[in-house]
Amino acid sequence: MERQPSVRGHRNRSRIAQTTARLIAEHGLTDWNLAKRKACRELGLSDREPLPDNEEVEQALRDYNSLFQQVEQPQRLRAQRVEALRWMERLTHWQPVLTGAVAAGWATAHSEIRIELEAEDGKAVELALINSGVEYGSAPAAPGHPQVQLRIEGPESVVRLVIVSPRERRNRPGRSRDADADDRLNLTQLRALLEPDNKA
Repeated sequence: MERQPSVRGHRNRSRIAQTTARLIAEHGLTDWNLAKRKACRELGLSDREPLPDNEEVEQALRDYNSLFQQVEQPQRLRAQRVEALRWMERLTHWQPVLTGAVAAGWATAHSEIRIELEAEDGKAVELALINSGVEYGSAPAAPGHPQVQLRIEGPESVVRLVIVSPRERRNRPGRSRDADADDRLNLTQLRALLEPDNKA
């Protein structure tokens, strides 16, 4: 009898993670805590129910893609990575690193292409964009992310440039799980993933 609550709790965490993944994939929710609470309501569960962590949600997103986007998601992911490579080669002066869902591999149709750039002054990146005729806007940073962030909207994708100082990059914390999962690909790694024989 003592094990019953933990079994039920594990089952509910799994159900919440799966529903959260569906909400993120189908509706583009970026606030994962909000998506988890919405999943609880949709499942008729108490708001005091233990919630899955973000790593569980990411795994549920991978499962969702495998089940419901088996053909489309890998094709879309490759297109997103090709677009990321194009921008990273264009911005190579600032040591670009691809992060977030497109780097991690679970990106949905709503996922932004997130590229981290290293610069002492974000204005230098903005000036380069202006001189290249690139239209961009400022993007609000998530709580706890004070870096300068720029948003470039294209016909097929949205690119978010996150500008960090050399010190911020050196002192970045270890891997953390949030809505922009902290997998990182530099130019060399991304090119390798996009080799014709590599389907990743």
